[in-house]
Amino acid sequence: MGWHHWIALPLALALPLAGAQAPAGSTQGSALVHTPESARAVVEQAAVVLPAQVTGGPVFTGRWKDAPTQVRERAPVVVFLHGSSGLGLPAIGEWQQWLARQGIASVAPDSFALPDRLTYKSPISQDLYEQVHALRLSEISLAVQALAQAPWADPARWVLAGTSEGATAVARYRGSEFAGRIVFSWSCEDNYFVRSHGTALPEDKPVLNIISLTDPYFSPANTWLGNRAALGHCGAALRQHKQASIVLIPGAPHTVLNLPAARHPVAGFLRDVFQLP
Repeated sequence: MGWHHWIALPLALALPLAGAQAPAGSTQGSALVHTPESARAVVEQAAVVLPAQVTGGPVFTGRWKDAPTQVRERAPVVVFLHGSSGLGLPAIGEWQQWLARQGIASVAPDSFALPDRLTYKSPISQDLYEQVHALRLSEISLAVQALAQAPWADPARWVLAGTSEGATAVARYRGSEFAGRIVFSWSCEDNYFVRSHGTALPEDKPVLNIISLTDPYFSPANTWLGNRAALGHCGAALRQHKQASIVLIPGAPHTVLNLPAARHPVAGFLRDVFQLP
């Protein structure tokens, strides 16, 4: 699976305006490190969807704490890290149901299980962003620990996916438990959102990066991106990666999960990684 990218940006998009004024950002809340209680709740409150072949009946849709413990068989699992708006984004539940129809289980940890968790309207300081990124990285490890005990999870077939804020953690995670990774709506580049992109996608595992060609936050369409050389996708970070693919969707919004142009490559990627029929 070789990586590909293709860009035909108008000059006005290719070159951010010099000295463009960034909007005023803001924050609410202050908590940025999980407590023992919230670390448990990240998983217990996670959104879980289990396909019919796992339950032996209807698709299970609910929280981790309510998932069935008696199952018919194990399934491949996608761990999905939500973006800065949390699990309330309807597109996430819709995407999880789509996965279930393909026989794939999914779990989306709840970062907002942390009381008074910091939320923001971009841009804010890179120091604060980095503390958020550290919080999200810690949630991957919590999910890994829990999945190892889940009776419905096939331990050999896990994929790590995430969008936007969640995708930054997906790209930085250094563990080897996942058979592949999907990076939605993050460019793996230096910009206002990070001190440095810190991409650590393992070169021996397949990767899929899907992002809007004119993503409002991480493409050169953002005049306050903070990187005049930015491409707006993970091509530079993945230049040596032999199992990476990049999909750019012209005119797409920031959330691309359920667009046909995103679903088709995701379906093929998961079919290959999970060795589905």
